[in-house]
This record gives sequence, C-alpha cells and structure tokens, in this order.
Amino acid sequence: MANVTIIGAGNMARGIGTRLLAGGADLQILAPTADHATSLAGELGGESGTVTGGGTQEPLDGDVVILATPYDGALEFTGAHADDLGGKVVVDITNPVDWATFDGLVTPADSSAAEEIATQLPDSRVVKAFNTTFAGTLGVGDVSEQQLDVFLAGDDEDAKAQVAALVDAGGMRAIDAGPLRRARQLEHMGFLHMALQDRLGTGFGSAIKVVTP
Repeated sequence: MANVTIIGAGNMARGIGTRLLAGGADLQILAPTADHATSLAGELGGESGTVTGGGTQEPLDGDVVILATPYDGALEFTGAHADDLGGKVVVDITNPVDWATFDGLVTPADSSAAEEIATQLPDSRVVKAFNTTFAGTLGVGDVSEQQLDVFLAGDDEDAKAQVAALVDAGGMRAIDAGPLRRARQLEHMGFLHMALQDRLGTGFGSAIKVVTP
C-alpha cells in the first residue's frame, strides 16, 4: 500500500487526498498550522486507507511527498527540508502565477516551478502533476462522468511510474508528458485553464481532457 505525505491542508490537499484515499493509499497530512492538518485528516476519515495530520516539523512518513501549497510556500518548504526530502519522490502541483497582475507566470521563460524546486532538491526525484486539475473536480473524481486526466512530467521514469500508479488507483488517468522541462508547458496550460474560467462560466468545475479514438 502506498504511503504518501501531503504538505498543505487547503482545497487541493483535500481534493488530492480524497482521490488517493479512494485508491487505498495511507496519508500523512502536514501543514504549518498543525490544527489545519489534523482537521482535514479528520474530515477525510480514511475509509480505504489511514490518514493522520500534524505540523510540518514532524518527520515525513511518505515515500511520495506532494507539495499542495502555493509556489512560494513550496519553495520555502523544500528549501528548509531538502535533507528530509532526500531519496523521496516529490510531486509539485503548483502553478507559479503572478497573482499581482494575473497576466502570466513568475518563473523565468527557460524554467518552471518544478525545475526551480528541483534545483533545491538534488537528492530527490521531482515530478510535476495535478497542476491542471481543479480541487473541486478532484473531490468528485470526474467531470460530466469523464475521467480526469492528470499530466505528469519528470526525468526519473520510476518516480513517474509511482505517481502514475497513485493517479490510476484513484480512478483518474495518468498521461506522461515527458521530461521535467515539459512542466513549463503544463504550467502555462494550468494558467490558461484558470484564466478561462470567467469566460466559460464553469466556476473552476471544468477539466482538460485528451480524447482519443
């Protein structure tokens, strides 16, 4: 059974946690405010797996660690916990949006949030995932009875396979988008998906789906 640590206790942690528990994973939820993590752990319940909560100062139990925080928070956490994350698969879900202008991303054109995080984690295997899926759709598990697609990017094939197994077990479909540098395109796709919400009027209830014959 997979053992996963989620950093953060917000909406994305709730959505991802719901799907992972549905797939039978055991979860550890850690947040800067421990009460937030323990509250979310109690809410999720752990019908298929077990779920615990605590503060970010606690040891990381998961072989896979999911950074379910804003980009700045992810950078802060990885910078402070690089040694603790050594040897682990680290999943970056962030979209590094310029929230002051909502007119693009704050990362350099020749980089991505995932790549910037990877520079802080030389002993970890970083995978980009979940940045194009919205929290509410993850909680439900589908959109209009269509399976959610989760795009993955990473340089380590075994690490991507571990994340893909979690995605598939949770009832979603993992799509390998290639090496970690493909996170640049995934993050722009994630930003575009957010930017279209007002025009679509979907209230962050839409999904990006690849349809094949």
